[in-house]
Amino acid sequence: MGIALLGLPNLELASICVNLTLLLVFLFVVSARRIFLCAGRIRLLKDDSSASAAGARQIQRNDGEVREVCIGTDFKLSLICCFYVVFVQVLVLGFDGVGLVRHSVDWSVICLPSAQALAWFVLSFSALHCKFKLCETFPLLLRVWWFLSFVVCFCTLYVDGKGFLVEGSRNRLSHAIANLASTPALAFLCFIGFRGSTGIQVCRDSDLQEPLLEEEAGCLKVTPYSEAGLFSLATLSWLNPLLSIGAKRPLELKDIPLLAPKDRAKTNYKVLNLNWEKLKAENPSGKPSLAWAILKSFWKEAACNAVFAGLNTLVSYVGPYLISYFVDYLGGKETFPHEGYILAGIFFAAKLVETLTTRQWYLGVDILGMHVRSALTAMVYRKGLKLSSSAKQNHTSGEIVNYMAVDVQRVGDYSWYLHDIWMLPMQIILALVILYKNVGIASVATLIATIISIVITIPIAKIQEEYQDKLMASKDERMRKTSECLRNMRILKLQAWEERYRVKLEEMRGVEFKWLRRALYSQAFITFIFWSSPIFVSAVTFGTSIFLGGQLTAGGVLSALATFRILQEPLRNFPDLVSMMAQTKVSLDRISGFLQDEELQENATIAIPRGVTNTAIEIKDGVFSWDSTSPRSTLSGIQIKVEKGMRVAVCGMVGSGKSSFLSCILGEIPKISGEVKVCGSAAYVSQSAWIQSGNIEENILFGSPMEKPKYKNVIHACSLKKDFELFSHGDQTIIGDRGINLSGGQKQRVQLARALYQDADIYLLDDPFSAVDAHTGSELFKVRLTVHRVHSSLEYILTALAEKTVIFVTHQVEFLPAADLILVLKEGHIIQAGKYDDLLQAGTDFNTLVSAHHEAIEAMDIPNHSSDDSDENSCPDASVSNINNCHPDASNIDNLAKEVQEGVSAAEQKAIKEKKKAKRSRKKQLVQEEERVRGRVSMKVYLSYMAAAYKGLLIPLIIIAQALFQFLQIASNWWMAWANPQTEGDIPKVSPMVLIGVYMALAFGSSLFIFVRAVLVATFGLAAAQKLFLKMLRSVFRAPMSFFDSTPAGRILNRVSIDQSVVDLDIPFRLGGFASTTIQLIGIVGVMTEVTWQVLLLVIPMAVACLWMQKYYMASSRELVRIVSIQKSPVIHLFGESIAGAATIRGFGQEKRFMKRNLYLLDCFARPFFCSLAAIEWLCLRMELLSTFVFAFCMILLVSFPHGTIDPSMAGLAVTYGLNLNARLSRWILSFCKLENKIISIERIYQYSQIPSEAPLVIEDSCPPTSWPESGTIDLIDLKVRYKESLPVVLHGVSCNFPGGKKIGIVGRTGSGKSTLIQALFRLIEPEGGRILIDSIDISTVGLHDLRSRLSIIPQDPTLFEGTVRGNLDPLEEHSDYEIWQALDKAQLGDVIREKEQKLDAPVLENGDNWSVGQRQLVSLGRALLKQARILVLDEATASVDTATDNLIQKIIRTEFKDCTVCTIAHRIPTVIDSDLVLVLSDGRVAEFDTPARLLEDKSSMFLKLREENHPTSAAASGAAALGESRV
Repeated sequence: MGIALLGLPNLELASICVNLTLLLVFLFVVSARRIFLCAGRIRLLKDDSSASAAGARQIQRNDGEVREVCIGTDFKLSLICCFYVVFVQVLVLGFDGVGLVRHSVDWSVICLPSAQALAWFVLSFSALHCKFKLCETFPLLLRVWWFLSFVVCFCTLYVDGKGFLVEGSRNRLSHAIANLASTPALAFLCFIGFRGSTGIQVCRDSDLQEPLLEEEAGCLKVTPYSEAGLFSLATLSWLNPLLSIGAKRPLELKDIPLLAPKDRAKTNYKVLNLNWEKLKAENPSGKPSLAWAILKSFWKEAACNAVFAGLNTLVSYVGPYLISYFVDYLGGKETFPHEGYILAGIFFAAKLVETLTTRQWYLGVDILGMHVRSALTAMVYRKGLKLSSSAKQNHTSGEIVNYMAVDVQRVGDYSWYLHDIWMLPMQIILALVILYKNVGIASVATLIATIISIVITIPIAKIQEEYQDKLMASKDERMRKTSECLRNMRILKLQAWEERYRVKLEEMRGVEFKWLRRALYSQAFITFIFWSSPIFVSAVTFGTSIFLGGQLTAGGVLSALATFRILQEPLRNFPDLVSMMAQTKVSLDRISGFLQDEELQENATIAIPRGVTNTAIEIKDGVFSWDSTSPRSTLSGIQIKVEKGMRVAVCGMVGSGKSSFLSCILGEIPKISGEVKVCGSAAYVSQSAWIQSGNIEENILFGSPMEKPKYKNVIHACSLKKDFELFSHGDQTIIGDRGINLSGGQKQRVQLARALYQDADIYLLDDPFSAVDAHTGSELFKVRLTVHRVHSSLEYILTALAEKTVIFVTHQVEFLPAADLILVLKEGHIIQAGKYDDLLQAGTDFNTLVSAHHEAIEAMDIPNHSSDDSDENSCPDASVSNINNCHPDASNIDNLAKEVQEGVSAAEQKAIKEKKKAKRSRKKQLVQEEERVRGRVSMKVYLSYMAAAYKGLLIPLIIIAQALFQFLQIASNWWMAWANPQTEGDIPKVSPMVLIGVYMALAFGSSLFIFVRAVLVATFGLAAAQKLFLKMLRSVFRAPMSFFDSTPAGRILNRVSIDQSVVDLDIPFRLGGFASTTIQLIGIVGVMTEVTWQVLLLVIPMAVACLWMQKYYMASSRELVRIVSIQKSPVIHLFGESIAGAATIRGFGQEKRFMKRNLYLLDCFARPFFCSLAAIEWLCLRMELLSTFVFAFCMILLVSFPHGTIDPSMAGLAVTYGLNLNARLSRWILSFCKLENKIISIERIYQYSQIPSEAPLVIEDSCPPTSWPESGTIDLIDLKVRYKESLPVVLHGVSCNFPGGKKIGIVGRTGSGKSTLIQALFRLIEPEGGRILIDSIDISTVGLHDLRSRLSIIPQDPTLFEGTVRGNLDPLEEHSDYEIWQALDKAQLGDVIREKEQKLDAPVLENGDNWSVGQRQLVSLGRALLKQARILVLDEATASVDTATDNLIQKIIRTEFKDCTVCTIAHRIPTVIDSDLVLVLSDGRVAEFDTPARLLEDKSSMFLKLREENHPTSAAASGAAALGESRV
């Protein structure tokens, strides 16, 4: 049959081949297109009804765009020509078929008409299909087909004409006539094919040409991938427009198209979450399998991908199977005509199919991995928002970030190994079939050797899994501590602890490094074993064959070697597969455990619809506990009913359960028993302000639409208008990480504004007035709790809030008279409840609180001249004091007061405002977009990495080891090809023992060098990674505070987690892999040119083309990878931010909005990531196609040479290596591109290794005396401070003197510069002008550690670190337990800690979450008591404690720090009223500086106004009166 077919004329044979090949390509591309779209369509059909409706509207709109379709004459003629050719071919087929039946002629006569009839039938309907698709151009495949058909037809016409005219041939007359009849039609189709146009004109409405998607302001077009044609999908040419832009200029995010709906995070999350919930519902008591849920969700994509993987595997074995036939042919053994060309054609076709399927397979697994990652990340985020308090204690925010950054990434990466499980057996079976053909029964030995190679990996896999577990655990610990240090860097610097914590992190990295070293060296050993495996298998196979007396031939050996080379890949990948399975299992278990952790109780509160009842909140027999295992409940016996519109105040001592009471209303605290009913929506303001990154307006709106009048009223109500004027960008000012560029009071007022704007029914305020000054606090309080007739501008807000229910926790007694109900808590019980006057008469605990407050107020009654006159005549907003306050007096203290400059006039202030507005648009924000390097990765980055370990000495050794490996490999293969006879029966050149001995020596020698290379790469990688990490860590810890203010923690965490992981585990092997592939490629080209030097004629232009394409690709790829790195940071940042503010998000019911934001950010990350993946495949496809053509050229050369001119064995060796050329070339380019893409991680780490550092910690030549400061005198001389060059000046020439051993009070409105002054004292900000002297020593000449370690501070935001009580008080381990207990007793915490089992080793959770804010502040006091510095700064230190505790703290400070200089920033005037001197700041200038008595005597004094705002008769009483008036 085959001989009959080969007896056909060459042109007929060519025509059959062309038509059938193109038909197969057509069917393959159509099938691929259908399979690609199948999964997406099915998933999209299952979308919810709203999505379906939206889709329907979109389809209608698209249909509606087409106004008119005109079918041109060209299209009609093209169709007629196609069907005419079909008709002619069917006629010929019928004629020849009848002849075959009647005359029994050769069946091959019907081959040509059959093939052509089938092909043209498909062609005709494909052309007709263009009409229904409204294609304005014919598909490229169709046009190529028409052109080739005309060329073959024309050649056949010429040959037939010549035959008839010259020879008078009568053979196959029907074919000649049919060919002649088809020629005009084919000529017309060829012309149409060249032109391309179908002749179909589609007229569209221009007014409908607007974009449909409005998700991204920058880019509104969806990726062309979603609508790409068959040819475009196969060649990845849909990516051309993006690469074209990237070649012209650096790409930006707006250039990158949106993902198709089926690829978006929302679609994939819905599918996975649905299957996960189903599995949980099916087996509530059991443990659902996350892996099974993923498989159920994405099996269609995996199955589609499996088709490409399977086809690729099959065609990859065609070459090894046919090599022996090819060597036989070159040796003169020809079995049928044109065998050489046919074999070359089959080789070429197989390589072509292999190239196309490889790229589709790889892109498919990448997209599958992307889908899995997006879906899992969204699930982890959603779980983080719903986590219960007890579960949250098991997972710190650092760990949850790691689940997303590392574990989810690993699960997604497993898609690469998904098909290896079934492909490995398939590859082994195919290999055994080929080997059986070549070496006979010895192939059984191959199977045994292969099984041994696989089995030996089991113990290694267990070791790898153990190392991975340990590595991940140690990485989690390091990330947790790093995250904590970055969050609390301000306190570390203030306390001079940063070096200690840096050393701690280095120690943690040391533990991680130990497991990393073991993992990498074990990987090096595995590399040696598995590079040796194919050598071991081949040696066993050949040895067994010789032992059994089999005759090896050059062709058989080369076929076997090519098979081993292919088998080498899966065997080498098997340890990776086992290791990856182990790692993925660990990650899946971690994520699954997290997803199954306890969530907040859904029945914790019963939501009652608005309007059903007049009761806003009702709690019956409520028992609540943060720790369910504890025998003592946090709250118990809670019985309360709050009517709509009531004001309820909650007060009590520190740690009495006030914040927990609000938590039980929100459903945050686990409910043991009882019932909580809440009617209407709630707004929650936490005690520790939670501010999102973004501008102030976004924080206030909090997802609600902008309503200008309402917004303005809220701003006015929260006293924010003045702050906005101070900010360079007003309410558009970008807030730094955790609200770093706002003062404590500003943060609280932004929080209050956020709550007010939501217009909720119930307001839960957790001591929000503690961080604001007394004036602002009382103003805010009045605004919220009274309807004052005077302020008509606030009418809207006040009217709205008059009917709201407000529950507020407060330590400030002056706010209590205005409450309808006061709850007094003690040890988790409501011990008193009633109105202010009733509770006062009852006595007990409430009386104690009020008495403590009155004591503090009485302390202020130094000459009290406040009268109606003073109230009328003085201006509360005065920013400049009367100069008389600063005149010197006889007393020593009076002499200290300095003159302050006259305030600028109102007209001048107005002019300054106008200038500020003009400059506002030009000024930079504090937080900038993350910077990225553009263009090529600098050679400096490569050199810095290579020189990081052993000054680069290992690099040449790695290259030498790899070169020796490659040389010995080629030598071993050459030996086997040369030493064996070419055909059976020839005499061997050497004895069997010499043959196998030399082969094993060369082969195992090569594997030894691979072991050396692997060990050297691991050694180099470890040393370089450690050096880079330490350099970055030290640079970050030495960075000035301004760096942390303007850099979100997510950016730094991204570098120390993801980028560092790349440097640890990826880059050294990428570098080694690039060197390896380069040398292998040189070896392959060397072997091919040795046999056929003519290949160089193609290799050189191919290399030039490859380098050009690589350069063209890298221009876009480099930027895509950088954009990917930058887009990852917002995802991590939102994770950390949302987990920290989860209670606030839930309190406002904003979980859905934050979930949407997370999905949006995931898509922003996936867009460049998807294009980056596709770009790699785009490049590889073109590289492999080039190398395939070079290989085909080499094959044709070998076939064309006359027999005997070249050694068949050497030619076979060249083909054996040539089969690997396309894979090696694409891998070489790919390894270089991936190396450059990965090296961006080093570039990013390198950026953070060069942060300008703050001043030296210690200046050897300028160390202060050990006793410094002795007196503690502080001189401020013309001090000017700004936070950043681009930001306005905050302190304007402050000059004053704080005498040693005196108590200095620093007061002023919120934002007046009080905290800035303290930061300048600690040199967190370096002054722009002026000096600060302590005991006559300029602090700028002293090392930072020397300065900060001699000062002590109790900061505004109390900070506790995860660990123990002892570790929080004395991290430097400088004090004994006795001293620590003394400090705790003085700080009123001794009894609390003695009650705990572990005493000083009692655990402190992340952020000190298991301690109240007041208790955290007392721990800060304990630190100061331990340090016993000569200068103590209290920065709003008592803002979060009740008045009685505040009085107690002040007494402790007066006794324990009586000889120290104490600078107290306070909002409560009682706190500073007994100070020796008071400094009043206003807008960054000294307003007043004198003794409290002198300042209170002056009726126009600003201090007097502040004192009156704190006085109960002026603040609380007026508030209560106003409230009473409003209710009347």
